[in-house]
Amino acid sequence: MNLCKFVIMKTLIISPTYNESKNISTLVETVFSRNPSAHLLIVDDSSPDGTAEIVKNLQSNYPNLFLEIRKVKNGLGRAYLYGFKWALERKYEVIVQMDADMSHHPKEIPPMIDLLKENDLVIGSRYINGVSVINWPLKRLFLSFGANIYSRVVTGMPIKDATGGFKVWSAKVLKAISLEDVRSSGYSFQIEMNFRSWHKGYKLVEHPIIFIDRTVGESKMSKSIMFEAVWMVWRLRLWRIFRINK
Repeated sequence: MNLCKFVIMKTLIISPTYNESKNISTLVETVFSRNPSAHLLIVDDSSPDGTAEIVKNLQSNYPNLFLEIRKVKNGLGRAYLYGFKWALERKYEVIVQMDADMSHHPKEIPPMIDLLKENDLVIGSRYINGVSVINWPLKRLFLSFGANIYSRVVTGMPIKDATGGFKVWSAKVLKAISLEDVRSSGYSFQIEMNFRSWHKGYKLVEHPIIFIDRTVGESKMSKSIMFEAVWMVWRLRLWRIFRINK
């Protein structure tokens, strides 16, 4: 049933990369072994470690593998927005976003897509069934869990994992959102995109996943990304109070 749904719907998986040479081959191979009818778009921010060259070499074996190289490193949110626009221009019906470091397992994609039968946005959630995170230090776990409580209280969104980056979108939602108006990146990008969808009345659902922190490569988390998220949730609250519909 899940595989049938996946074949029928024209689906694009988007994965931004920056210095993911140690992970990219595993990602590509696993995505296509689990989801053979999928299309995969790698949006690379001119990684100096040769990530894009590895993708180019893999394209000869995977005809549904696409690569877009941006000239400068401009943040995770900008990379996803680039991929969303690329997908909509090519009439994809389902758009998946996932990290390139294998913290989001491709095996979860078919059941998440299946949930689009009755929903508009499916969020791979680390916190819908307690805490499902592996290999994180306690400090980072508390920070992430606390940030999600903070986001939920301030914005009013009924989402337990608003900062998660593993999602499946119905194309109609991304068409309805004014992508040019999206301001943020990192954690706050995830929160803002969820909020814009929820604020427009689309149906969001969380699907339980197990998040396994990267075992190779370096995390892109920074203090500036965290501070951006702190301020963004208050901006979203004001949107809600004044019923700004963007």
